[in-house]
Amino acid sequence: MKNSPSLIMATATAFASMANAHTAFTTLFINDVSQGDATCVRMSMDAQTCTYPIASINSDDMACGVDGGQSVAFTCPAPAGGKLTFEWRAWADAEQPGSIDISHKGPCAVYAKQVQNMASDSATGPGWIKLWDEGYDDASGKWCTEKLIDNNGLMSIDIPQFLPQGYWLFRPELLALHNADKGDPQFYTGCAQVYIQGGTTTPLDVPAGSSVSIPGYVQASDPGLNFNIYSPKFPYPMPGPKPYSPAGSTNTAKLTSTSSKAQTQSEGMVPSDALIKNANWAGVEVSDYSTEAGCWDASSACFAQAKTCYGSAPPTGNTNCHVWEDKCDGIEAACNAGNFNGPPNKGQKLQSEGPALPSAIPQAANVGSSRKLRARHALAIALGLS
Repeated sequence: MKNSPSLIMATATAFASMANAHTAFTTLFINDVSQGDATCVRMSMDAQTCTYPIASINSDDMACGVDGGQSVAFTCPAPAGGKLTFEWRAWADAEQPGSIDISHKGPCAVYAKQVQNMASDSATGPGWIKLWDEGYDDASGKWCTEKLIDNNGLMSIDIPQFLPQGYWLFRPELLALHNADKGDPQFYTGCAQVYIQGGTTTPLDVPAGSSVSIPGYVQASDPGLNFNIYSPKFPYPMPGPKPYSPAGSTNTAKLTSTSSKAQTQSEGMVPSDALIKNANWAGVEVSDYSTEAGCWDASSACFAQAKTCYGSAPPTGNTNCHVWEDKCDGIEAACNAGNFNGPPNKGQKLQSEGPALPSAIPQAANVGSSRKLRARHALAIALGLS
């Protein structure tokens, strides 16, 4: 007897028809290593609309996207100065290839905000700084979104060395301008939850003009939101603030606590005993058993974890929930066969499945500027200005 009907069919419909018009930020890479589809990523949980643009620039969804006000279970650790890569897909589960339609030309940017508590601190509101942006590149004759397509939906930045250690939201942003001349600029965004390890403990002071509130950092009347890509008049006016670089300033807004003590990540870690992970769910081994009752209890506990996995799976898919359910099927089969000592293959890590990894990951787009920023920051410290 099976403890529950197959959970695969129960959720197949949710992923059978993915939205194919536009794009979504789906996957975070740290130093060229994928953290897993949707792991540490705040994204829309609606498979039908997850690739749609933000409905209004005045919406709270501008901060971390639809459903982005809710934290996810995992926060990925990254070393200070490490490389972050953000993957965009036209189909969140990679059912079909592509990152964004070629017609959706426009700029890109990455913002960041430090929080003290991922679960309770709001993504919306003040405290955001822009780390990097790119609009139209005269040298290549391409918009940033066109370069994104060339890079198979990947965009990378280095974490600036001046960012203090601790919990951060990193917010990649695309702006499609194909309908901007008609009053319809289309923003796409999401947020990655990251813990910066080993960074400076010096609180970050940012000039008031460089620290912005989201929503509120762009207005409908901004030239960059009304730019006509069909009859362009360059240079393109980038929306939002300029990318922040540390410098001496008397008019500053403190974005972190005043604590200068070294910190360590205390929440959001993937369990060390996890056997497999799907997005922000992790499966852990069931309890040992040596009786028939214990065997069936373990089977029930395993299928209960599978149900949670399927129920929490974002639009990137539930492939590893299937892998976990296969484990549960094995426990159930053992119980039916009268093998009441287990669990089978106790503690064995399960093989993750999913879309093929990219063959190449682009270098950090801010690599040149980040070196300059580090040099300027070091000089500022030496001069007592930071």
